[in-house]
Amino acid sequence: MIVDVRTYRVKPGKMPHELDLYDKHGLAPQVRHLGFPLAYLYSESGDINTLVHLWVFEDAADRARRRAAMMSDPEWQTYLRLADDAGFLVDQRNSLMVPASFAPIKR
Repeated sequence: MIVDVRTYRVKPGKMPHELDLYDKHGLAPQVRHLGFPLAYLYSESGDINTLVHLWVFEDAADRARRRAAMMSDPEWQTYLRLADDAGFLVDQRNSLMVPASFAPIKR
């Protein structure tokens, strides 16, 4: 199992707009291909303007296959265009992680 940890920094004051855009246009096609995220979180304190979501995959090949299918989905492509036009995101970091043997995530 791998967990794709995706961290985005959002422009100050734009978090509600980013979440609304994703909810209306990105969530459905992403869930259709990747399943529901393990977590989808935004910061309330500390490193504010941060959005983190975690996606679980069997392995790197599963991740590649499912993300390729998502990228070919016209509805996802529409969301990507809308997100690019909106310009709410500042940067992105991704890490592929594996759970420790004692983690409550089922391996």
